[in-house]
Amino acid sequence: MELLDRREIIENLKYLVQAQDRPKLKNILIDIHPADIADIIRDMEIDERAFIFNLLDLETRSDVVLELDEVTRDQLIEVLGPEELSQLVDQMDSDDATDVLSDLPEETAKKVLARLDFKDRAEVEKLIVHDEETAGGIMALEFVAVYTHETVDDAIQKIRQKAQEVEEIYNVYAIDEKNQLAGVVPLKRLLLAKHNQLIRDIMNSDVIAVTLEKDQEEVARMFRRYDLVSIPVVDHENRLVGRITIDDIVDVLHEEANEDMHRMAGIADEEIPQEMSTLRISRFRLPWLLVSFVGEIFSAFIMRSFEATINQIVATAFFIPLIMAMGGNTGIQASTIVVRSIALEEGGTTNRWSRLWREIRVAGMNGLIMGILITTMVIIFFTDDPFFGMVVGTSMFFVMLNAAIVGAVVPYVLHRFNFDPAIATGPFITTSNDVLGLFIYLSFTVGYLRWLS
Repeated sequence: MELLDRREIIENLKYLVQAQDRPKLKNILIDIHPADIADIIRDMEIDERAFIFNLLDLETRSDVVLELDEVTRDQLIEVLGPEELSQLVDQMDSDDATDVLSDLPEETAKKVLARLDFKDRAEVEKLIVHDEETAGGIMALEFVAVYTHETVDDAIQKIRQKAQEVEEIYNVYAIDEKNQLAGVVPLKRLLLAKHNQLIRDIMNSDVIAVTLEKDQEEVARMFRRYDLVSIPVVDHENRLVGRITIDDIVDVLHEEANEDMHRMAGIADEEIPQEMSTLRISRFRLPWLLVSFVGEIFSAFIMRSFEATINQIVATAFFIPLIMAMGGNTGIQASTIVVRSIALEEGGTTNRWSRLWREIRVAGMNGLIMGILITTMVIIFFTDDPFFGMVVGTSMFFVMLNAAIVGAVVPYVLHRFNFDPAIATGPFITTSNDVLGLFIYLSFTVGYLRWLS
Protein backbone atom coordinates (compact mmCIF):
# COMPACT_ATOMS: atom_id res chain seq x y z
CA MET A 1 0.00 0.00 0.00
CA GLU A 2 1.59 3.28 -1.15
CA LEU A 3 2.01 6.08 1.39
CA LEU A 4 -0.36 8.48 -0.41
CA ASP A 5 -2.95 5.73 -0.92
CA ARG A 6 -2.72 4.84 2.77
CA ARG A 7 -3.31 8.41 3.89
CA GLU A 8 -6.22 8.76 1.49
CA ILE A 9 -7.76 5.48 2.68
CA ILE A 10 -7.41 6.51 6.34
CA GLU A 11 -9.09 9.86 5.69
CA ASN A 12 -11.91 8.20 3.75
CA LEU A 13 -12.42 5.59 6.45
CA LYS A 14 -12.48 8.21 9.20
CA TYR A 15 -15.08 10.20 7.27
CA LEU A 16 -17.24 7.10 6.76
CA VAL A 17 -16.89 6.13 10.42
CA GLN A 18 -18.14 9.55 11.46
CA ALA A 19 -21.02 9.17 8.99
CA GLN A 20 -21.72 5.65 10.34
CA ASP A 21 -21.81 4.41 6.72
CA ARG A 22 -21.37 0.68 7.30
CA PRO A 23 -22.08 -0.57 3.72
CA LYS A 24 -19.39 1.62 2.13
CA LEU A 25 -16.91 0.78 4.87
CA LYS A 26 -17.44 -2.93 4.31
CA ASN A 27 -16.96 -2.51 0.53
CA ILE A 28 -13.63 -0.77 1.11
CA LEU A 29 -12.37 -3.14 3.80
CA ILE A 30 -13.23 -6.33 1.93
CA ASP A 31 -10.44 -5.66 -0.61
CA ILE A 32 -7.75 -4.73 1.93
CA HIS A 33 -5.31 -7.30 3.31
CA PRO A 34 -5.56 -7.89 7.09
CA ALA A 35 -1.98 -6.63 7.55
CA ASP A 36 -2.90 -3.37 5.83
CA ILE A 37 -6.09 -3.06 7.89
CA ALA A 38 -3.96 -3.47 11.02
CA ASP A 39 -1.61 -0.76 9.74
CA ILE A 40 -4.55 1.56 9.05
CA ILE A 41 -6.40 1.23 12.35
CA ARG A 42 -3.15 1.76 14.26
CA ASP A 43 -3.38 5.47 13.31
CA MET A 44 -7.02 5.82 14.37
CA GLU A 45 -8.67 6.70 17.65
CA ILE A 46 -9.75 3.82 19.87
CA ASP A 47 -13.48 4.27 19.16
CA GLU A 48 -12.78 4.40 15.40
CA ARG A 49 -10.71 1.22 15.64
CA ALA A 50 -13.50 -0.59 17.46
CA PHE A 51 -16.12 0.54 14.93
CA ILE A 52 -14.09 -0.70 11.94
CA PHE A 53 -13.00 -3.87 13.74
CA ASN A 54 -16.61 -4.87 14.41
CA LEU A 55 -17.45 -4.59 10.70
CA LEU A 56 -14.98 -7.33 9.78
CA ASP A 57 -15.89 -10.99 9.56
CA LEU A 58 -14.59 -13.27 12.29
CA GLU A 59 -11.69 -14.75 10.30
CA THR A 60 -10.46 -11.32 9.16
CA ARG A 61 -10.70 -9.95 12.70
CA SER A 62 -8.59 -12.85 13.94
CA ASP A 63 -5.95 -12.16 11.26
CA VAL A 64 -5.95 -8.43 12.02
CA VAL A 65 -5.35 -9.03 15.74
CA LEU A 66 -2.24 -11.07 14.88
CA GLU A 67 -0.91 -8.32 12.59
CA LEU A 68 -1.28 -5.51 15.14
CA ASP A 69 1.68 -4.21 17.12
CA GLU A 70 1.57 -5.10 20.82
CA VAL A 71 0.47 -1.65 22.04
CA THR A 72 -2.42 -1.33 19.58
CA ARG A 73 -3.43 -4.96 20.14
CA ASP A 74 -3.57 -4.47 23.91
CA GLN A 75 -5.68 -1.32 23.53
CA LEU A 76 -8.10 -3.08 21.20
CA ILE A 77 -8.35 -6.22 23.32
CA GLU A 78 -9.28 -4.10 26.34
CA VAL A 79 -12.62 -3.19 24.71
CA LEU A 80 -13.41 -6.81 23.74
CA GLY A 81 -15.16 -9.17 26.12
CA PRO A 82 -14.03 -12.73 26.93
CA GLU A 83 -16.70 -14.18 24.64
CA GLU A 84 -15.50 -12.26 21.60
CA LEU A 85 -11.87 -12.91 22.46
CA SER A 86 -12.53 -16.64 22.67
CA GLN A 87 -14.14 -16.56 19.20
CA LEU A 88 -11.07 -14.79 17.78
CA VAL A 89 -8.64 -17.16 19.49
CA ASP A 90 -10.64 -20.13 18.22
CA GLN A 91 -9.86 -19.03 14.64
CA MET A 92 -6.10 -18.93 15.21
CA ASP A 93 -3.45 -21.61 14.84
CA SER A 94 -2.40 -23.13 18.15
CA ASP A 95 0.88 -21.19 18.35
CA ASP A 96 -0.77 -17.83 17.61
CA ALA A 97 -3.59 -18.54 20.07
CA THR A 98 -1.04 -19.34 22.77
CA ASP A 99 0.89 -16.12 22.11
CA VAL A 100 -2.26 -13.99 22.37
CA LEU A 101 -3.46 -15.71 25.55
CA SER A 102 -0.06 -15.49 27.23
CA ASP A 103 -0.14 -11.69 26.76
CA LEU A 104 -3.56 -11.32 28.39
CA PRO A 105 -4.06 -10.58 32.11
CA GLU A 106 -4.28 -13.86 34.01
CA GLU A 107 -7.98 -13.54 34.90
CA THR A 108 -8.97 -12.61 31.35
CA ALA A 109 -6.89 -15.47 29.92
CA LYS A 110 -8.64 -17.96 32.22
CA LYS A 111 -12.07 -16.73 31.13
CA VAL A 112 -11.13 -16.95 27.44
CA LEU A 113 -9.56 -20.38 27.88
CA ALA A 114 -12.67 -21.68 29.64
CA ARG A 115 -14.80 -20.72 26.63
CA LEU A 116 -12.68 -22.64 24.09
CA ASP A 117 -13.73 -26.10 23.04
CA PHE A 118 -11.93 -29.05 24.60
CA LYS A 119 -9.54 -29.66 21.69
CA ASP A 120 -8.42 -26.04 21.33
CA ARG A 121 -8.07 -25.63 25.09
CA ALA A 122 -5.95 -28.79 25.30
CA GLU A 123 -3.66 -27.52 22.50
CA VAL A 124 -3.11 -24.16 24.18
CA GLU A 125 -2.45 -25.76 27.56
CA LYS A 126 0.04 -28.09 25.89
CA LEU A 127 1.97 -25.20 24.33
CA ILE A 128 1.81 -22.61 27.09
CA VAL A 129 4.05 -24.67 29.41
CA HIS A 130 7.04 -24.23 27.08
CA ASP A 131 9.46 -21.32 27.33
CA GLU A 132 8.32 -18.78 24.77
CA GLU A 133 11.86 -18.41 23.39
CA THR A 134 12.28 -22.11 22.59
CA ALA A 135 11.16 -24.27 19.68
CA GLY A 136 8.33 -25.58 21.87
CA GLY A 137 7.20 -22.02 22.52
CA ILE A 138 6.93 -21.03 18.84
CA MET A 139 5.80 -24.33 17.28
CA ALA A 140 2.29 -25.08 16.04
CA LEU A 141 0.52 -28.37 16.64
CA GLU A 142 -1.13 -28.32 13.19
CA PHE A 143 0.72 -30.51 10.69
CA VAL A 144 0.13 -33.42 8.32
CA ALA A 145 1.69 -36.76 9.23
CA VAL A 146 1.28 -40.19 7.62
CA TYR A 147 2.68 -43.62 8.44
CA THR A 148 5.60 -44.90 6.41
CA HIS A 149 3.61 -47.95 5.26
CA GLU A 150 0.80 -45.80 3.84
CA THR A 151 0.54 -44.83 0.16
CA VAL A 152 0.64 -41.55 -1.71
CA ASP A 153 -3.16 -41.73 -2.06
CA ASP A 154 -3.46 -42.06 1.72
CA ALA A 155 -1.26 -38.99 2.19
CA ILE A 156 -3.29 -36.89 -0.25
CA GLN A 157 -6.48 -37.96 1.49
CA LYS A 158 -4.95 -36.91 4.83
CA ILE A 159 -4.06 -33.50 3.35
CA ARG A 160 -7.68 -33.04 2.27
CA GLN A 161 -8.87 -33.92 5.76
CA LYS A 162 -6.43 -31.45 7.36
CA ALA A 163 -6.88 -28.66 4.78
CA GLN A 164 -9.13 -26.60 7.05
CA GLU A 165 -6.93 -27.10 10.10
CA VAL A 166 -3.46 -26.64 8.55
CA GLU A 167 -3.27 -23.29 6.79
CA GLU A 168 -0.03 -23.77 4.84
CA ILE A 169 1.32 -27.21 3.90
CA TYR A 170 4.93 -27.40 2.77
CA ASN A 171 5.84 -30.96 3.76
CA VAL A 172 4.14 -34.18 4.82
CA TYR A 173 5.92 -35.89 7.71
CA ALA A 174 6.39 -39.66 7.79
CA ILE A 175 6.14 -41.42 11.15
CA ASP A 176 6.45 -45.03 12.31
CA GLU A 177 4.07 -46.99 14.55
CA LYS A 178 5.54 -45.30 17.66
CA ASN A 179 4.87 -41.82 16.16
CA GLN A 180 8.61 -41.31 15.82
CA LEU A 181 9.73 -39.08 12.96
CA ALA A 182 11.07 -41.26 10.15
CA GLY A 183 11.18 -38.95 7.15
CA VAL A 184 9.77 -35.99 5.29
CA VAL A 185 8.03 -35.77 1.92
CA PRO A 186 8.02 -32.36 0.19
CA LEU A 187 4.62 -31.55 -1.29
CA LYS A 188 6.04 -31.38 -4.83
CA ARG A 189 7.51 -34.88 -4.57
CA LEU A 190 4.21 -36.20 -3.24
CA LEU A 191 2.22 -34.75 -6.14
CA LEU A 192 4.63 -36.16 -8.72
CA ALA A 193 4.72 -39.67 -7.23
CA LYS A 194 2.50 -42.55 -8.38
CA HIS A 195 -0.70 -42.92 -6.39
CA ASN A 196 0.13 -46.42 -5.08
CA GLN A 197 3.75 -45.76 -4.07
CA LEU A 198 4.57 -46.25 -0.40
CA ILE A 199 5.60 -43.22 1.63
CA ARG A 200 8.76 -45.00 2.80
CA ASP A 201 9.88 -45.28 -0.84
CA ILE A 202 9.63 -41.57 -1.63
CA MET A 203 10.42 -39.93 1.72
CA ASN A 204 13.69 -38.25 2.59
CA SER A 205 14.92 -40.06 5.69
CA ASP A 206 17.69 -37.50 6.35
CA VAL A 207 15.43 -35.15 8.30
CA ILE A 208 16.46 -31.85 9.83
CA ALA A 209 14.48 -31.50 13.07
CA VAL A 210 14.70 -29.63 16.38
CA THR A 211 13.86 -30.60 19.94
CA LEU A 212 11.39 -28.75 22.15
CA GLU A 213 14.12 -27.02 24.17
CA LYS A 214 16.09 -25.65 21.20
CA ASP A 215 16.54 -21.87 21.50
CA GLN A 216 14.49 -19.92 18.96
CA GLU A 217 17.54 -18.00 17.75
CA GLU A 218 19.31 -21.27 16.97
CA VAL A 219 16.19 -22.47 15.14
CA ALA A 220 16.29 -19.29 13.04
CA ARG A 221 19.94 -19.98 12.17
CA MET A 222 18.97 -23.47 10.99
CA PHE A 223 16.27 -22.01 8.72
CA ARG A 224 18.86 -19.69 7.22
CA ARG A 225 21.59 -22.33 6.93
CA TYR A 226 19.43 -24.98 5.26
CA ASP A 227 17.01 -22.68 3.35
CA LEU A 228 13.99 -24.14 5.14
CA VAL A 229 10.35 -23.09 4.99
CA SER A 230 9.30 -25.40 7.83
CA ILE A 231 10.94 -27.71 10.34
CA PRO A 232 9.51 -30.55 12.48
CA VAL A 233 9.73 -30.44 16.27
CA VAL A 234 10.34 -33.69 18.18
CA ASP A 235 10.51 -34.70 21.83
CA HIS A 236 13.41 -36.58 23.46
CA GLU A 237 12.10 -39.87 22.08
CA ASN A 238 12.01 -38.46 18.53
CA ARG A 239 8.21 -38.39 18.47
CA LEU A 240 6.74 -35.75 16.19
CA VAL A 241 4.97 -33.11 18.30
CA GLY A 242 4.75 -30.01 16.10
CA ARG A 243 6.26 -27.88 13.37
CA ILE A 244 7.70 -24.40 12.95
CA THR A 245 7.09 -22.45 9.75
CA ILE A 246 8.91 -19.56 8.12
CA ASP A 247 6.35 -16.97 9.28
CA ASP A 248 7.18 -17.91 12.88
CA ILE A 249 10.88 -17.40 12.14
CA VAL A 250 10.26 -13.95 10.65
CA ASP A 251 8.64 -13.00 13.97
CA VAL A 252 11.63 -14.45 15.83
CA LEU A 253 14.09 -12.41 13.75
CA HIS A 254 12.08 -9.25 14.40
CA GLU A 255 12.01 -10.00 18.12
CA GLU A 256 15.73 -10.79 18.30
CA ALA A 257 16.60 -7.62 16.36
CA ASN A 258 14.61 -5.53 18.85
CA GLU A 259 16.29 -7.32 21.74
CA ASP A 260 19.75 -6.66 20.28
CA MET A 261 18.90 -2.98 19.79
CA HIS A 262 17.93 -2.76 23.47
CA ARG A 263 21.17 -4.40 24.52
CA MET A 264 23.26 -2.19 22.28
CA ALA A 265 21.65 0.78 24.02
CA GLY A 266 22.41 -0.72 27.43
CA ILE A 267 18.81 -1.65 28.30
CA ALA A 268 19.08 -5.42 27.88
CA ASP A 269 16.03 -7.65 28.38
CA GLU A 270 13.71 -4.68 28.66
CA GLU A 271 10.12 -5.38 27.71
CA ILE A 272 8.09 -2.36 28.65
CA PRO A 273 4.30 -2.46 28.49
CA GLN A 274 2.64 0.83 27.60
CA GLU A 275 1.14 1.17 31.09
CA MET A 276 4.37 0.46 33.02
CA SER A 277 5.18 3.18 35.54
CA THR A 278 8.05 5.62 35.19
CA LEU A 279 9.64 4.18 38.33
CA ARG A 280 9.69 0.62 36.94
CA ILE A 281 11.11 1.76 33.59
CA SER A 282 13.79 3.67 35.48
CA ARG A 283 14.65 0.48 37.38
CA PHE A 284 15.31 -1.28 34.07
CA ARG A 285 17.64 1.39 32.73
CA LEU A 286 19.39 2.77 35.80
CA PRO A 287 21.86 -0.12 36.34
CA TRP A 288 23.38 0.41 32.91
CA LEU A 289 23.59 4.16 33.48
CA LEU A 290 25.38 3.44 36.77
CA VAL A 291 27.96 1.41 34.82
CA SER A 292 28.63 4.50 32.70
CA PHE A 293 28.60 6.73 35.77
CA VAL A 294 31.27 4.70 37.57
CA GLY A 295 33.40 4.58 34.43
CA GLU A 296 33.20 8.32 33.85
CA ILE A 297 34.13 8.93 37.50
CA PHE A 298 37.45 7.26 36.64
CA SER A 299 37.75 9.76 33.79
CA ALA A 300 37.26 12.59 36.27
CA PHE A 301 40.00 11.18 38.52
CA ILE A 302 42.33 10.94 35.51
CA MET A 303 41.65 14.57 34.60
CA ARG A 304 42.28 15.65 38.21
CA SER A 305 45.62 13.82 38.25
CA PHE A 306 46.58 15.72 35.08
CA GLU A 307 45.23 19.05 36.42
CA ALA A 308 48.63 20.74 36.32
CA THR A 309 49.08 19.73 32.69
CA ILE A 310 45.67 21.11 31.69
CA ASN A 311 46.35 24.38 33.59
CA GLN A 312 49.73 24.73 31.91
CA ILE A 313 48.33 24.25 28.39
CA VAL A 314 44.71 25.40 28.46
CA ALA A 315 44.30 24.41 24.80
CA THR A 316 44.56 20.77 25.93
CA ALA A 317 41.00 20.95 27.26
CA PHE A 318 39.63 22.17 23.93
CA PHE A 319 40.18 18.83 22.20
CA ILE A 320 39.09 16.40 24.94
CA PRO A 321 35.46 16.15 23.68
CA LEU A 322 36.63 15.66 20.07
CA ILE A 323 39.15 12.93 20.87
CA MET A 324 36.72 11.11 23.21
CA ALA A 325 33.97 11.22 20.56
CA MET A 326 36.24 9.88 17.80
CA GLY A 327 37.44 7.06 20.06
CA GLY A 328 33.89 6.17 21.09
CA ASN A 329 32.62 6.14 17.50
CA THR A 330 35.53 3.98 16.36
CA GLY A 331 34.92 1.51 19.20
CA ILE A 332 31.20 1.27 18.40
CA GLN A 333 31.95 0.69 14.69
CA ALA A 334 34.41 -2.11 15.41
CA SER A 335 32.24 -3.83 18.04
CA THR A 336 29.12 -3.64 15.86
CA ILE A 337 30.91 -5.39 12.98
CA VAL A 338 32.31 -8.08 15.27
CA VAL A 339 29.00 -8.68 17.09
CA ARG A 340 27.28 -9.07 13.72
CA SER A 341 29.90 -11.58 12.51
CA ILE A 342 29.52 -13.58 15.74
CA ALA A 343 25.73 -13.59 15.47
CA LEU A 344 25.85 -14.76 11.85
CA GLU A 345 28.74 -17.16 12.52
CA GLU A 346 30.70 -15.66 9.64
CA GLY A 347 34.01 -17.31 8.90
CA GLY A 348 34.01 -19.51 12.00
CA THR A 349 36.63 -19.35 14.71
CA THR A 350 39.57 -19.63 12.31
CA ASN A 351 38.98 -16.17 10.85
CA ARG A 352 38.74 -14.27 14.14
CA TRP A 353 42.35 -13.12 14.04
CA SER A 354 42.05 -11.96 10.44
CA ARG A 355 38.83 -10.10 11.30
CA LEU A 356 40.52 -8.47 14.31
CA TRP A 357 43.56 -7.54 12.21
CA ARG A 358 41.26 -6.01 9.57
CA GLU A 359 39.55 -3.80 12.18
CA ILE A 360 42.96 -2.67 13.47
CA ARG A 361 44.12 -1.82 9.94
CA VAL A 362 40.95 0.14 9.19
CA ALA A 363 41.19 2.03 12.49
CA GLY A 364 44.86 2.74 11.83
CA MET A 365 44.06 4.18 8.40
CA ASN A 366 41.17 6.28 9.72
CA GLY A 367 43.22 7.37 12.74
CA LEU A 368 46.08 8.48 10.49
CA ILE A 369 43.74 10.54 8.31
CA MET A 370 41.95 12.12 11.28
CA GLY A 371 45.28 12.70 13.05
CA ILE A 372 46.70 14.61 10.09
CA LEU A 373 43.46 16.58 9.78
CA ILE A 374 43.34 17.61 13.46
CA THR A 375 47.07 18.45 13.46
CA THR A 376 46.52 20.82 10.55
CA MET A 377 43.46 22.41 12.19
CA VAL A 378 45.28 22.92 15.53
CA ILE A 379 48.26 24.60 13.86
CA ILE A 380 46.11 26.90 11.69
CA PHE A 381 43.38 27.93 14.15
CA PHE A 382 44.56 27.29 17.73
CA THR A 383 48.32 27.61 18.18
CA ASP A 384 51.49 28.55 16.39
CA ASP A 385 53.30 25.57 17.92
CA PRO A 386 53.39 22.74 15.32
CA PHE A 387 54.64 20.28 17.97
CA PHE A 388 51.48 20.68 20.07
CA GLY A 389 49.45 20.07 16.93
CA MET A 390 51.43 16.87 16.36
CA VAL A 391 50.75 15.81 19.97
CA VAL A 392 47.00 16.19 19.44
CA GLY A 393 47.16 14.39 16.09
CA THR A 394 49.28 11.53 17.44
CA SER A 395 46.94 11.17 20.42
CA MET A 396 43.99 10.99 18.03
CA PHE A 397 45.68 8.17 16.10
CA PHE A 398 46.43 6.05 19.17
CA VAL A 399 43.05 6.72 20.81
CA MET A 400 41.22 5.52 17.69
CA LEU A 401 43.54 2.51 17.36
CA ASN A 402 43.00 1.58 21.01
CA ALA A 403 39.22 2.00 20.64
CA ALA A 404 39.15 -0.36 17.66
CA ILE A 405 41.14 -3.02 19.55
CA VAL A 406 38.86 -2.78 22.60
CA GLY A 407 35.71 -2.74 20.45
CA ALA A 408 36.80 -5.80 18.48
CA VAL A 409 38.28 -7.89 21.32
CA VAL A 410 35.63 -7.42 24.03
CA PRO A 411 32.78 -9.09 22.08
CA TYR A 412 34.99 -12.15 21.50
CA VAL A 413 35.89 -12.30 25.20
CA LEU A 414 32.24 -12.06 26.24
CA HIS A 415 31.27 -14.69 23.68
CA ARG A 416 34.05 -16.97 24.93
CA PHE A 417 32.56 -16.87 28.46
CA ASN A 418 29.00 -17.42 27.18
CA PHE A 419 27.82 -13.82 27.61
CA ASP A 420 25.76 -12.18 24.89
CA PRO A 421 28.30 -10.05 22.94
CA ALA A 422 25.58 -7.56 21.99
CA ILE A 423 26.00 -5.93 25.40
CA ALA A 424 29.57 -5.00 24.39
CA THR A 425 28.25 -2.21 22.18
CA GLY A 426 26.52 -0.55 25.12
CA PRO A 427 27.95 1.54 27.95
CA PHE A 428 30.91 -0.79 28.54
CA ILE A 429 32.61 0.01 25.24
CA THR A 430 32.00 3.76 25.31
CA THR A 431 33.00 4.09 28.97
CA SER A 432 36.19 2.05 28.64
CA ASN A 433 37.19 4.03 25.56
CA ASP A 434 36.62 7.32 27.39
CA VAL A 435 38.83 6.26 30.30
CA LEU A 436 41.63 4.79 28.18
CA GLY A 437 41.39 7.49 25.52
CA LEU A 438 41.63 10.28 28.07
CA PHE A 439 44.64 8.62 29.69
CA ILE A 440 46.41 8.27 26.32
CA TYR A 441 45.74 11.88 25.31
CA LEU A 442 46.87 13.44 28.60
CA SER A 443 49.91 11.14 28.80
CA PHE A 444 51.08 12.39 25.40
CA THR A 445 50.54 15.96 26.60
CA VAL A 446 52.65 15.33 29.71
CA GLY A 447 55.39 13.91 27.54
CA TYR A 448 55.21 17.03 25.37
CA LEU A 449 55.59 19.32 28.43
CA ARG A 450 58.57 17.34 29.69
CA TRP A 451 60.15 17.63 26.28
CA LEU A 452 59.66 21.42 26.36
CA SER A 453 61.30 21.67 29.77
